[in-house]
Amino acid sequence: MAKQRRTRATRPQPAHLTIDASQVAPRRGWSRGRAAHIASGTVYLGTSVQVAGLFPFPLAGGLPTEGVPIGADLLTGELVCLDPPGWVGTLTTNPSVWLQGSPGTGKSALAKRLSLGLVAYGYTLLCPGDVKGEYAGLVTKLGGQVVRVGRGLDAINPLDSGPLGRGLDQLPRGEAERIRAELNGRRAELLHALLATPHGLGRRPSAEESAAVNAAVRIAAEASRADPTIPDVIKVLRTRPAAICERLIVSEEAEYLRAVRGVVAALENLCDGPLSGLFDRPTSRPLDLDKPALTIDLSHLLSAGDDVVAAGLLATWSYSYAAVDTARALGRMPRPVVLPLDELWRALRAGPGMVAAMDGITRLNRSKGEVSIMITHSLQDLEALPTEEDRAKARGLMERCDTVVLAALSVGELHRISQQKPLTDGEIELVASWAAPTATGLDGTSQLHPGRGKYLIKIGQRSGVPVRLQLTATEQSLYDTDAAMRTRRESASS
Repeated sequence: MAKQRRTRATRPQPAHLTIDASQVAPRRGWSRGRAAHIASGTVYLGTSVQVAGLFPFPLAGGLPTEGVPIGADLLTGELVCLDPPGWVGTLTTNPSVWLQGSPGTGKSALAKRLSLGLVAYGYTLLCPGDVKGEYAGLVTKLGGQVVRVGRGLDAINPLDSGPLGRGLDQLPRGEAERIRAELNGRRAELLHALLATPHGLGRRPSAEESAAVNAAVRIAAEASRADPTIPDVIKVLRTRPAAICERLIVSEEAEYLRAVRGVVAALENLCDGPLSGLFDRPTSRPLDLDKPALTIDLSHLLSAGDDVVAAGLLATWSYSYAAVDTARALGRMPRPVVLPLDELWRALRAGPGMVAAMDGITRLNRSKGEVSIMITHSLQDLEALPTEEDRAKARGLMERCDTVVLAALSVGELHRISQQKPLTDGEIELVASWAAPTATGLDGTSQLHPGRGKYLIKIGQRSGVPVRLQLTATEQSLYDTDAAMRTRRESASS
């Protein structure tokens, strides 16, 4: 035992086990240097103006790095992502996206990047009315379906029932009758909207005219083994059936003609002239909802004028969205849908039916799992609608979008936006700075617009996150919307 005690006594002690009491910090630490214990700090509350004056360097927390990658934060350099459907219930209450900016600032490029990313996450890209034909290349690359509406091209029957009508034989009789009534109601409502366009009556049908159209649609649907067309409805009205006469409470042929003459002439106009062959025959290529992406290209109608484009938008929107809605009702819609609504101002001015349709979409897309991307240039586009009811509904479109993305805009436009979605003075100054061109091009050099590809992402009441979109080489070729302008300049210079 003594030998063991001597051995322990002579064993050297490790240096790191030696404790010097003079190096132990007191409870509240030394007057200088590190402290072993840090007391909890005191919390002070103040306005953003006061706190910014005390410490002007804080930044808002970044967005979650989940969803579709967009690019680098212009202030911190960190990755910025967009995930409208994934943020519902945490950061937002609605998956709709409002995208606004001056022409040529990259709005379509961001919409296509977001759509492409959501397709990768299992969504179906559906562009129900591609006025400029910008989505055809992307949809083709994704292995989707491109329907080109125009003379000598594809035709869309706006009264087509889509997959719902083709599945009626598989349903019980009571359910089938209920769905037929729903289909006929939608068909009649679409005809009312088309009649309100300049190629129709130029106004909403009267009560008497609406009653005649509703009855004619129902009779044409019952007489047709397939979906009725607008010429079928005209034929029914011309034959003066007893059911319509009873509905209108008329017995003399002259009375009947006075009641329906205007409607018949307006429906004939929808099948003649610039619209001939577009929407007056059966659908030539039904939408294949099993495809990952679909677009209805209306670019071939641009040369026919705005009124023809408006009628085309009404017809294709009604057809495509009814196809999706009814396929979902039958459980045949395999994936949720992302709807890029480019050239929103054209769609809203197409007719009263479009404003009501978009209003319904933004109210119900959370429950349906749909992502709507509404793209426009100015809030003044909403104020140009003909009735106060339509203008009020259009203003509600932006209010229900919790995700707002702003590209380069003027100060005046930003103040209009701030009335609905409050912006700070710094955010207005930043976005407005992107709108000022930095070069005239007179020196022969080519310089991009300073706001090209820059966006401010506002989520609810959070501080905006400025980001620059970074496109891959493939995306640059697919998203190029300036090709036509470059071709004109090169032709002029040569």
